[in-house]
Order: sequence, then structure tokens, then C-alpha cells
Amino acid sequence: MPKETTFSNGQIVLVDQVIHGNVVVHDKLIREVDDGHTVTKTSIDLEGDYLLPGLIELHTDSLEKHLSPRPGVRWPTNEALLAHDSQLIAAGITSALDALAVGDIRDDSTRVQDLDEVATALDAAHRLNLFHADHYIHLRCEVSCNKLADMLSPLVKKNTVRLLSVMDHTPGQRQFLDPEKYKIYYAHKWGMSRSEIEVFIEQQALQGNHSSAQNRELVSSYCRSHQIPLASHDDGTLKHVEEAVELGAKIAEFPTTMDAARAAHKFGLEVMVGTPNLVCGGSHSGNVSATEIANEQLVTILSSDYAPISLLHGIFLLAGTNVGLSLARAVACATAAPAHAVGLNDRGKIAPELVADLVRVHILNNLPVIKGVWRNGERTA
Repeated sequence: MPKETTFSNGQIVLVDQVIHGNVVVHDKLIREVDDGHTVTKTSIDLEGDYLLPGLIELHTDSLEKHLSPRPGVRWPTNEALLAHDSQLIAAGITSALDALAVGDIRDDSTRVQDLDEVATALDAAHRLNLFHADHYIHLRCEVSCNKLADMLSPLVKKNTVRLLSVMDHTPGQRQFLDPEKYKIYYAHKWGMSRSEIEVFIEQQALQGNHSSAQNRELVSSYCRSHQIPLASHDDGTLKHVEEAVELGAKIAEFPTTMDAARAAHKFGLEVMVGTPNLVCGGSHSGNVSATEIANEQLVTILSSDYAPISLLHGIFLLAGTNVGLSLARAVACATAAPAHAVGLNDRGKIAPELVADLVRVHILNNLPVIKGVWRNGERTA
């Protein structure tokens, strides 16, 4: 017999307002939403806590840290997937697009070596219902990679693929418009000497010039033929945004300058910012801060990027600052907006007939604390 659960006496965050009321869940779906304070013996008394839709993440790199928790350490894939899943659900993320890098600036990187195995394992775990959260795949395509076509072709056919993005990590591009910052970042990441990084930069520039334009068109054509949304990544100039629009992009991930963020908004792209940027008060790469973009009302989607718990914290930072976003709108940036962007239209809102993915949040000394997570009406955390 289908289970029925009633959540009572809570601050229910709807897509356009917050009401003090109740939510009735039956057979995995939300059936009723109403205002009122009634608490019965069988209902879950929220005691005035917030009830949010389950958070939806379009770009999480968190899996990489579980696959390689220390330099030189490769954790078993299935164990890493389950640990990653547990971290997401504990952060209130009930639907996630795991960002898998297709290609890298070095052919010997673990991203390249692990890609097929991880993608296959994700598919299998999804099919076997091993996860607490609902997992899909975001293929991050490194356009400077000369092997991109061969790597992407078998992956894009997977049913779990919901988003493709084009990224360019060659010198002077996107995230690293300043070549000096590029040198510092990759010399540290790869442990290179000054002379080694100079040779590396020269090689990367040549490779980017050879492959980038062709690979952008390739990714765009895959998106059109498979009806998968496309995102740009780290746009820094008006030219970058115009290029993204021409390719058919619908989302601008992590614009690195105000000019790019304004242009993306003007052209009608969803503007995604990273919540680690919000929580830390700025970009780790020295680019524009997410708060600056939000101050101009340009942000439409939030992403936790490499820190899952930052998604919830970012929501309440946006709603609790001088940005001017209501809590309902800030929550929508991590629920309704990302759901709509990738066609997950059965979730992302607390509304009748939608999937009962829910998060209970208590505020303690201005800190949002998760007190319960439900997916498909069943408690998972």
C-alpha cells in the first residue's frame, strides 16, 4: 500500500513565495500544499523549520576528490561513487549531474585514464538503484584535446547524459586570461619547474590553436543531434559569449568577468555561478566574484562545483545579504532553474504532482543546518 506522509508547521519554500503550511506526500509525489499550522499525531512536525525542494546540481566535481583523495592514490571506483553519493545527499542535493572531463590538457591525467570506467560504473549504479541521490552525467569537453572526438562519441549516447559543456584550459583563455596566473596554477598542480612550465605553455597554445574551433563545432553538433543542452564554460569576454550563442549554448557556466556575465544575461543564457565563490567571498583564480554578479541580478543558477555543502549555504547567503534576492528566488536558483535547464521537469518545486524530493533546514546562528532529506518521499538522510 502506498505510503502517505504529511509535513506540518513548516516554512514551505515555494517557487515564488514562502508560506507557513503543510505538505502531503503520497506514493512518491507531492499531493497537497496548503497554508496552516495543523499538527497531527501522524504528521512530521517541522517546528517552524524551512522545507525546500531537493537541491539540483548541474556541475559537481566532487567525485574527483573521492576517486583521488591524495596525490598518487586511486580509490576503487564503486567505493568512490558511493562516498560521493552520500556526501551529496547529506548536503541536500537530491539530483546531480556528475561532471566528467572528456579530455584534459595532459593525456596522462587521471581524468583521461579513468573516464570510461567511471562513466560505465555511474551508469551501472544508476540502473541498479544503488544511489541515494538521482545521478546523471555532465560531459565537460576539453576542446584543446586532439582526442576529443574519439573519447566523446561512445559517451554521448548514454541515456544518463543530460548536459555537455565546452571548456578551454589553454594559456590566456577563459579562466586564465592572465598567463601569469596560468603559470602559477599549473606549475603548482603538476609540480613543474619554471623552464618546464614555459615549454608546457608553448605546447598547450599550439594544441589549442590546432583543435579548439573544430572541437567546439563537434560538441555543438552532438548536442543538436542528441537534443542535449550545451553550456559554455569560463567565458571572459563578449566574444566568448557571442561564440557560445552561435554554438547554441543555453547556460553560461562560471563567467570570469562582469562583462561576460552581463553579455550572457543579455543574450538570454542562464548564468551559473559557483557557491564556493559565494561562501569564500571571491574566486580562487582571481576572477569576478559571484556576489558582484548577483548584485546586478544576473544569477539564475547556482552550482556547488567542488564543495557540495556550499550549495545550501550559498542559497542563504544570497537571500541574507544586500543582493536583494528573496529566499524563494535564491532557492529557485538551485532547484527550479537547473531542473528546467536540463529538462528535469518532474522536480525542482514544491507543488502538486511533482516528485517529493524535499530538504528540511533549520537555521542556527545564521547557519543553515540540514535536519532531514527525502527523495521520492522516502527519508534518505
